[in-house]
Amino acid sequence: MTIPKRVRIVEVGPRDGLQNEKQIVGTSTKVQLISQLASAGLTNIEAGSFVSPKWVPQMASSDEVFNIISSTLQPTYPEIIFSALTPNKIGMNRAVEHDIKEVAVFAAASESFSQKNINCSIKESLERFNPVMAKAQSNNIRVRGYVSCALGCPFEGNIDPAHVAEVTHRLLDMGCYEVSLGDTIGVGTPETTAALLSELLSKISADKLAMHMHDTYGQALANILISLQMGISVIDSAVAGLGGCPYANGASGNVASEDLIYMLNGMGIEHGVDLDKLLIAGNTISIALNRANGSKVANALLSAG
Repeated sequence: MTIPKRVRIVEVGPRDGLQNEKQIVGTSTKVQLISQLASAGLTNIEAGSFVSPKWVPQMASSDEVFNIISSTLQPTYPEIIFSALTPNKIGMNRAVEHDIKEVAVFAAASESFSQKNINCSIKESLERFNPVMAKAQSNNIRVRGYVSCALGCPFEGNIDPAHVAEVTHRLLDMGCYEVSLGDTIGVGTPETTAALLSELLSKISADKLAMHMHDTYGQALANILISLQMGISVIDSAVAGLGGCPYANGASGNVASEDLIYMLNGMGIEHGVDLDKLLIAGNTISIALNRANGSKVANALLSAG
């Protein structure tokens, strides 16, 4: 086993976590969440998405959020990367206006999911990224890639790891410095996770890959453990287990950041995050959303008083 001594956590709660919430979250609440996450020691925070408000109403305030980040949070936390999802050239232009240092693009490993989610084929989605990558390069902006449905699709079922590898290679070849493999509907198991990584790691360095696990079937931490044992050192998570997939019935949120931190603490793996401060962030946003905290660790510690 090649378990890393340190793990970099990419906190996706403010974007991937909140985007499917039906209740519109105000700008001040989003900024409070992002500020609390920064205070907890998270150094990579996906803070918003520059997409059409017609398709993702929850992200309509991303310009306001990044204005506040630029004026208050970034000067306070100069080491933190506050990133944004930018699926097209228009979104990329907005990112440049806000002087954002890192953006993300996403493609799917499933043709059906790509059509349902963004109304185009995988090939077409990748072609749309050409102007995004060009703009990013000319403005010295790092680009991170996502591959959705890496371990299963709500429409096609199991996904061939070779398909995931092909899309991942394309994203890396286009200029993404890292690709996050997403179990979008949370159907992966340790066995399928190991099979996927065995395929990818045969040709791609572990430092180019990250894992983005959803916990629909309670398999997220088990899958992350397998990933760590196979040398992956970057994990996406969402405070309070925020998130979900609108195209998958019953698909719950991302693995909770609190649960991930607790496991890493138990394994002696460094990460730089203060669990107590993270608990405050998770409980605060859960109350604001009037929903139960999706973190088992948060609920256990809250019950313990």
